[in-house]
Amino acid sequence: MLYIGSHVSFDKKDQLVKSVKEAISYGANTFMFYTGAPQNTVRYPIDEAKTLEAVSLMKENGISFDKVVVHAPYIINLANRQNMDFGVRFLKEELERCEALGVTSIVLHPGSHVGVGASQGMQNIIDGLNQVLENYHGPVKILLETMAGKGSEVGRTLEEVQTILDGVKKKEQLGVCIDTCHLNDAGYDLSDFDAFLKTFDKIIGISRIGCVHVNDSKNERGAHKDRHENLGYGTLGFDSLLKVIYHPLLEEVPKILETPYIYREFPPYKEEIEMIRKKKFHKGWIEEKYGCETSK
Repeated sequence: MLYIGSHVSFDKKDQLVKSVKEAISYGANTFMFYTGAPQNTVRYPIDEAKTLEAVSLMKENGISFDKVVVHAPYIINLANRQNMDFGVRFLKEELERCEALGVTSIVLHPGSHVGVGASQGMQNIIDGLNQVLENYHGPVKILLETMAGKGSEVGRTLEEVQTILDGVKKKEQLGVCIDTCHLNDAGYDLSDFDAFLKTFDKIIGISRIGCVHVNDSKNERGAHKDRHENLGYGTLGFDSLLKVIYHPLLEEVPKILETPYIYREFPPYKEEIEMIRKKKFHKGWIEEKYGCETSK
């Protein structure tokens, strides 16, 4: 079965109900959200009544709750030891919020080493994750996201991700989120996705993949820039991304769109999900609907 959705919003008033209604409006059967703004620490108590209402709404509309994903805020950077205590504390709180919402997967950017080098950065991440998970016995799994290699990002290669996985004691609490734009910008060739998966399986193991972020890229392979593009408008192309989305080995893995808003205002997800389901790219749909070429 295809599990396809996008990033959706979550707010203080309607919380998960808002997320579900937005996902429904796109024709999605899964989704991803932040439990608060990704750039700050402002968080509101989880409203249990709203959560129960959202779960009921999901059941009525064919949304698979066990495929829903939370994304950890960007301000958590376990690779930088100066912010380690904050990152560990805040990630623990995010795990608790996931449990309160009934979500069992949270995507985490490994972090940026900020000048100490990738090797030390990876060790910092390992130490931080070991602290986070030391006394954690809940169901939430942390999915380390593959990164584009912008600046001093850690996790730009599969080997770096595996080094982190190897160093964490509670390996059963960890998985991986692959991002197609990030992988392309990091230098991986996704035009032959079977070959990439063979490489991934050899280094990390396909069973570790818990989420796929589906994004086209504005950049050529290996640019290390991390600039997402709408499906079919970038260097990866719609047909290549379709092979990722429908790959039989990833059938049970949720696919999440993080493609840019048109004019930074209009979400493209309804149209993109429709094209994915039909397996056919509608060339020029953005120009026809919005009068512009892309999200630029």
